[in-house]
Amino acid sequence: MKGLWLQSLLLADSTIRLATPLVFCALAKLLSERAGGVNIALEGKMLGGAFAAASAAAVSGSAWVGLIAGIGFSCVLAVLHGFAAITHRGEQVVSGLAINIFVAGLGPTLADAWFGQAGRIPLSSGSARFAPLERPSVASIAGVPVLGPIYAEVVSGHNLLTYLAVAAVPTIAWVVVKTRFGLRLRAVGESQEAVDTAGVSVEAVRYGALLGAGVLCGLAGACLSIAQDAGFIRDMTAGKGFLALAALVFGKWLVVPAVLACLLFASADASQVRL
Repeated sequence: MKGLWLQSLLLADSTIRLATPLVFCALAKLLSERAGGVNIALEGKMLGGAFAAASAAAVSGSAWVGLIAGIGFSCVLAVLHGFAAITHRGEQVVSGLAINIFVAGLGPTLADAWFGQAGRIPLSSGSARFAPLERPSVASIAGVPVLGPIYAEVVSGHNLLTYLAVAAVPTIAWVVVKTRFGLRLRAVGESQEAVDTAGVSVEAVRYGALLGAGVLCGLAGACLSIAQDAGFIRDMTAGKGFLALAALVFGKWLVVPAVLACLLFASADASQVRL
């Protein structure tokens, strides 16, 4: 019975860790959808963020430099997407697929040219990754029945980006529901003509949503390459962008149900790995 309890805690720990990039991407998709966009370029932006983060971290030896590079490159892709889909009113699905295909080839090609590792970017320096954070009170609390093991195995020991994903959930929910930008975001998604009549720039709101999604996708990509793993490999996102999209649809475009769907998908992934 004790072994089953421990295995359940380890499974919960793996679920939270694997759900982190999904949560970031689902929140990114939520921002885009609320603004009336069809952002299926989550996969490409996340993969681009993973590549840029690993490249910068490998060269600088700093995970923070890698994180900034991953977010920056993802935002560049977001602006490129907006330039095609918003400024020039191009087909959003086509432009999103183009970004996915472009980044899928660009990352391994540049990685091979720069690092000569057959399209991979290994991280040899420990400071180039976000290591798990151990809370100082773990040792004293671990002995408490039930709550101690939960705190030690499930709550504690995750990397910084996982805790940032937890904080991002109520933050994005608050931005969408309680702020002026969130009101405009929802209004653009429901009736852009009314927003335009009120003197608010529809394009500016949509660009803001895409940039916010770019930041979140950059965080998701950096989480994969410099937090969960130690480097970049070809197609390391493995469809997680589309899985996050499915989680948002499954959650009916609401923050909390979408996050629960991400946890459900991550638990299935964690279960198959442990089995």
